[in-house]
Parts: sequence; C-alpha cells; structure tokens
Amino acid sequence: MTKSRLRSPLARALVPVLAGIAFFGVLFVALWGAASLISRHPESITNLGDQTFRVGSVTQTAKSVTEDGPILYPDLRDPSGKRSIVIDHQGSDPTQGWRVFYAYPSDRDSSCLVSHVKKSREFTDCEGRTLDIESLALPTDVRPLVENRSTLYIDLRTQK
Repeated sequence: MTKSRLRSPLARALVPVLAGIAFFGVLFVALWGAASLISRHPESITNLGDQTFRVGSVTQTAKSVTEDGPILYPDLRDPSGKRSIVIDHQGSDPTQGWRVFYAYPSDRDSSCLVSHVKKSREFTDCEGRTLDIESLALPTDVRPLVENRSTLYIDLRTQK
C-alpha cells in the first residue's frame, strides 16, 4: 500500500496554509449563519446576561443613599431605557428597608424618565416637575435582594 505524499517543497508549504484558510473560512460562515439566525427576532431574546445585578455592600450602599439620595441606574436589561430603576433605603439597618422604583413617574409611562436632583431625595421628570421618590412607579418585575446580610443585588427576573 502506497501513501500519497506531497513531494515538492511548494506543495508541502501551500497545502497546510490553504487547508487552514479553508478551515477558518468554513468556521466564519458557520458563525455568521448562527448569528444571523439568532438575531432575526432580537425582541424574543431575554436570557442575555445575568438575571441579578450586584449593587455592592449593603453598608456602603446604604451610606451612599443616606448621603447622596437614592441611586438611579440606567436600564439593566436592554438599551430601551424602559427599565431604568431607582434604589432607595429606609431605616438604620442596612440589611433591611431596600426599595426599588422605576425611573419614571407613576402617572406617566416609561418614555418620561426622571433625573435625580443631586444630594437630595427629589427627581425631575420629562415635564420639569419635581417629584419625591414616592411619586415614582412601582416595579412589577424588579426587586432588591440582600444576600448573606452583606451584599445587595437587584433581581431582574420577571415575577410570575
């Protein structure tokens, strides 16, 4: 039984290079096809990224809220901004008293995002009204979680 071998130096140099280029070409086409297939309906993709957002130490975050007011976070799930949230803390125990609100007034929709008035507990909405935190919309699918009495997380899983 005779094995076919590449005999010329040119063939021995080109064949592995061309095989490598062909391999990466096929890999590129396969990945491009998969990305194209996945991105056809981006609104149905809901499992990208973590389901919880780590805010940080409950002690440090509670101190920050006490000194600077509630913390406004941009949308943590998608770039639409519709789920921008405000984190607030009440009471002296940093492991309890956490609240989350949507970053828009309860009498408006998510297109009327608020901005935080620095070093206060007040917000300004899209119409220029000054609002307190109680005037913000209550979320239906976001909640605060304290883990091991030390770390604050925001649970982004839809409540069912």
